[in-house]
Amino acid sequence: MERRKVVVGMSGGVDSAVAAYLLREQGLEVVAVTLRSWEADESRCCEIEAARRTAEKLSLPFYPWNVSAAFQEKVIRPFVEEYLHGRTPNPCVECNRYVKWESLLHIADVMGAAFVATGHYAALKCFGGRYAAGTAKDKAKDQSYMLYRLTQEQLSRTMLPLSDLTKAEVREIAAGIDPGLANKADSQEVCFVPDDDYAGFIAGEAGGEMPGMGNFLDENGTIVGRHNGIVHYTVGQRKGLGLAMGVPVYVKKICADRNEIIVGREEALYSHEILCDRVNFMRIPQPEEGERINCRVKIRYHHAGHPARIEMAGQSRVRVTFDGKVKAAAPGQSAVFYDDDGFVLGGGIITETFGENERMKENH
Repeated sequence: MERRKVVVGMSGGVDSAVAAYLLREQGLEVVAVTLRSWEADESRCCEIEAARRTAEKLSLPFYPWNVSAAFQEKVIRPFVEEYLHGRTPNPCVECNRYVKWESLLHIADVMGAAFVATGHYAALKCFGGRYAAGTAKDKAKDQSYMLYRLTQEQLSRTMLPLSDLTKAEVREIAAGIDPGLANKADSQEVCFVPDDDYAGFIAGEAGGEMPGMGNFLDENGTIVGRHNGIVHYTVGQRKGLGLAMGVPVYVKKICADRNEIIVGREEALYSHEILCDRVNFMRIPQPEEGERINCRVKIRYHHAGHPARIEMAGQSRVRVTFDGKVKAAAPGQSAVFYDDDGFVLGGGIITETFGENERMKENH
């Protein structure tokens, strides 16, 4: 396997183009690959052509690679199922581990390359044999949260060339490659949902078998209105509820088994503890039972993070106890644990949340 050869995942955007350019400038043998995750969508075929043109400008070999079957199985199907069960998934974290990295590493093996690289804004470091993603120089663009599910094997063969660059610096470099490329807009977060019409997309994928209208309940269990179907709502939502209760109310909990949505005032959104499953550890191995680790926990991508303690709550579950409280922790989203230096200790999928009174009941 050639250690000077690297396969770069190129999306057609500015970040991956600059990543490929920087690696080429370091003297590495760079192979550009675009993963095609959609079936038949002519409007997105231009992404392949944009990546191809950039590869040509950089004199790089270019290969499109169809991963649509894996994307459907590992990303879209679970995304739809989560929404149908009243949870709010983050498909990017699943895509990175099970589609992007698995596919790029497979291609690297076929081509005899030791490494893969992407245009993610994140640091990468080895700590005594264990690899961890970390916060990038550009805090506003940092994507380490999205990488927390990568395995140690995947991380050990990864390069992240943009870790020490800001977005402005990346665009400046891109201008030297292609002025048009430098001005391209950033891609949207959920690439496969057109116009952010989540309910419409889910209805199409679910074959019309959608949860129907149901009841809004207040925290006392009193019916206060009717909702249009649970897939239209997420925890923390205030707008679009259509409830006239005299005070602003928010979605506190979605009960898919009863097709009910519980609403409450803003203070009802705060949690002191959360439980996570499907946990993946990066910088540290899985803690021993009873071991508590202080860290900072992000409960969604754009969350600043909050001081907390984590401890195992079973073989593959983690309890997170916050110093204080956090707002709108949503089941299905990821909680990612960071050390004081901004490197990822690990993370998992939020399954349950506990407010102050709920925590007191559980602990007493």
